[in-house]
Amino acid sequence: MTKLSVNVNKIATLRNARGNNIPNVDLVTSSIINFGADGITIHPRPDERHITRKDVFSLSKIVKNKVDFNIEGYPSKEFIELVLKIQPEQVTLVPDKPGVLTSLEGWDTIKYQSILKNIVQELKKNNIRVSVFIHPDINMVKGAAKINADMIELFTGIYAHSNDTIDAYINCSQHASQLGIQVNAGHDLDLKNLPFFIKKMPFLNEVSIGHALISESLFLGLEKTINQYKKILA
Repeated sequence: MTKLSVNVNKIATLRNARGNNIPNVDLVTSSIINFGADGITIHPRPDERHITRKDVFSLSKIVKNKVDFNIEGYPSKEFIELVLKIQPEQVTLVPDKPGVLTSLEGWDTIKYQSILKNIVQELKKNNIRVSVFIHPDINMVKGAAKINADMIELFTGIYAHSNDTIDAYINCSQHASQLGIQVNAGHDLDLKNLPFFIKKMPFLNEVSIGHALISESLFLGLEKTINQYKKILA
């Protein structure tokens, strides 16, 4: 069964819009876990436009010993210091520059091999699994193996807007499996496009879904939405 990690950034975005604590990110995250999510993902950014530094510490206590905690981010000095303090089960490295709206670019794991390899080594030394965010490119999968990443997260925005691109994802997943790398996927997956992706994709360990899931829950309710995703993934 492919695991579901729910990204709760959008809950924090909604809260921050009014400058108070409604909705309560901690409470909603606890509910998401109780409704059956296998993991919680957050992507704290330097401008704190959604998840704040305070949230990171608060959520780590809620998630601990319940489900996997995945923290995404650009591996700046400040980010690495933060995750080493938190000690999440997993860190997903993304090449986002400060100020970008959302993660649309994947790592060039060959060009940045030496930098990434040192970061991966430091995180793994602290018993943190490391995933690198890449586009569906075999060469990037090979690069991920060379930096000793535990897993890759395939950027699915390309698939979500053009279903005929599934072959590239299948090939990357198969190659990653051969190299002993776990495969995650995320970006713009939703209840409509996920079933076909799951049907076709081999060796898929986890999907990370946030924006669509939270948006769909406005119509269906949070518990029902999570249950529908779990049913698809099963």
